[in-house]
Amino acid sequence: MSVKLLDEMAKRPAPWLNAEGPDSAIVLSSRIRLARNISDFPFPPAATTDVREKLIDYMQSALMNLSSAKKGGFFRSGDIDRMDQAFLTERHLISPQFMQDGIGRGLFIDEKERVSIMLNEEDHVRLQALSSGMSLHDCWEYANTFDTEIGRVLGYDFDDEFGFLTACPTNVGTGLRASILIHLPGLALTREIENVITRISKVGLMVRGFYGEGTDVLGNLFQISNQTTLGRTEEEIIDSLAKVSKQIIEYEKGAQETLMKDAPEQIEDKVWRSYGILSNARVLASNEVMNLLSAMRLGLSLELIDRFDYKMLNELLIITQPAHLQKYVGREMDVTERDMIRAELVRQRFGDAKGN
Repeated sequence: MSVKLLDEMAKRPAPWLNAEGPDSAIVLSSRIRLARNISDFPFPPAATTDVREKLIDYMQSALMNLSSAKKGGFFRSGDIDRMDQAFLTERHLISPQFMQDGIGRGLFIDEKERVSIMLNEEDHVRLQALSSGMSLHDCWEYANTFDTEIGRVLGYDFDDEFGFLTACPTNVGTGLRASILIHLPGLALTREIENVITRISKVGLMVRGFYGEGTDVLGNLFQISNQTTLGRTEEEIIDSLAKVSKQIIEYEKGAQETLMKDAPEQIEDKVWRSYGILSNARVLASNEVMNLLSAMRLGLSLELIDRFDYKMLNELLIITQPAHLQKYVGREMDVTERDMIRAELVRQRFGDAKGN
C-alpha cells in the first residue's frame, strides 16, 4: 500500500499547489506544523536505535487505529529509498534532514496529502498540514483534528507552565510553526525584498528558502514563518502571520505596479523571453526552470500573457524537480538526460496550453 501510494502520487500534481486557495496568485501554499513528544521516552536525538525502533512500533500501532489516519500510507526508514526520499522532500512532505541516517524513522501521509506526520525526526511527532493559497486557518483545523486524536492515544509530554516540551527550546510552548510559501518577484526586481525581510524579522517572523530551514531561495519563492512558539496561543500565532502576510501581499502588488510604471517594456520583454525559452528550449536545468516560471507568474499577474494558468505553473514547479522528473519517467537519469527530458516535458506542457 505505502509504495503504491508514492507511485500514485508521482502521477498527479500535489493538491496544495492547485491554486484554488485565497490569494493564490501570490501565496502558493500555507502550512501548520506541530512538534510533539511522548511522555516517559527520551527525545529522538538522545534515544538509542532500539528505543527509536520501539517508538516507531508503538506510534505506528497507535496511528493505524485512529479514524483520522485510516486512509493513507505508513512508511518506515527501510521502506523509502534515496529517490523516494528526494521525491517526498520536493513535495514538501518531509524535511530535507528527515531519514538521512535511515534509522528509526517513520512517516504517515494521508491519501489527499493534506497531512503528513514525521516520526522520530527532532521530536517524536512532527505533524504538518498543507493547503493551497492563504489558508492558515484551514491548515490549523486539519492539523488540530489529527493532533487531538493522536494526543489522546499517545500521551504527549506537556508541562502546565511551559506547554508542550520539545527537543529544541524554540519550539517549546504551543510547538506550532505556521508558514506560507509566497512568490515575491516584484519586491525582488525593485530591490525592496531585503527591506521587507528586515521589517518582518523585527516582528518575530523568519524568512527561509524554498524547502525551509537551511535551503536557498529559488524562483523568488520565500517561506515565511513564526520564530517563537512560547507565550502565545495557537490562534495568536496564526493571526499574527496572517496579518503580516496580507501586508506583504500588498507590498508585492505595489512593487509590481511600480515595475509596470517605470519599466514596462523591460518587464514585458522579460516575460516573453522566458516564455520563448520555456516553449522552445532543448535543455533546461531545474534552477533555470524555477526562475523562468517565476517570470511567467509575474506575467500572469500583470496580465501580460494569458496562455496558461497558475495551476499549470505550480505543477511544473514540482514535476520538473530532479526526483519528480525521474519518477515521472520511471527510471533514474544522469543530469544531462534530466535536463533534456525536463525541457521536453516543459515544451509539451506549454504547447498544450497554447493549443487550448
